[in-house]
Amino acid sequence: MGNSRELALELYAWNLDISSALIVPLQVCEVAVRNGISEAIEAVHGANWSWNNGFIRSLPRPKSKFRYNPADDLQLFARRLPPTGKIIAELKFAFWENIFIAGQDSRLWNAHFRTFFPGAPLAQSIPVCRAQAYADLQAIRHLRNRIAHHEPVFTRNLADDYQRIHDMIAWRSPTAAAWMDGKQTVMALIAQKP
Repeated sequence: MGNSRELALELYAWNLDISSALIVPLQVCEVAVRNGISEAIEAVHGANWSWNNGFIRSLPRPKSKFRYNPADDLQLFARRLPPTGKIIAELKFAFWENIFIAGQDSRLWNAHFRTFFPGAPLAQSIPVCRAQAYADLQAIRHLRNRIAHHEPVFTRNLADDYQRIHDMIAWRSPTAAAWMDGKQTVMALIAQKP
């Protein structure tokens, strides 16, 4: 900010406000997406899917022990937190993101994607939609983590970030996306950026 302490503090305060405002759409997005995914998993693996060995074996297994392992995460919570509803709330955002890998197309998405994400573009194939959901959730998680770790977001294209969040919600429920649009203050704050 041109070495101006006053302008830097103004930008910092705006960053606080926009980060706070983004929590509302991020929360709606995470709940909407994880509920859609869990319902799709349940349609294939039953209500006790978090203990289903077939499902657990279908999860990606990273080659590095330092990378996120969705199967380990699921099994950790399944041992401690029955029923499935409590497990759903505890699993990391990365778990839900990892259900959109290509390996789940034949197991899960080809038969159930349009049922549980009815707002996804009909002109796109299911594998294309699934790949877009995977990429979009990675970007959304990255934004969420920056906010959670109190890092600046002012260099990002926040209008694009908001649209990505909105679209993921709308894929699950256009009604929920419209409701969230009415609750959010992100777009007004973007226009006020110093």
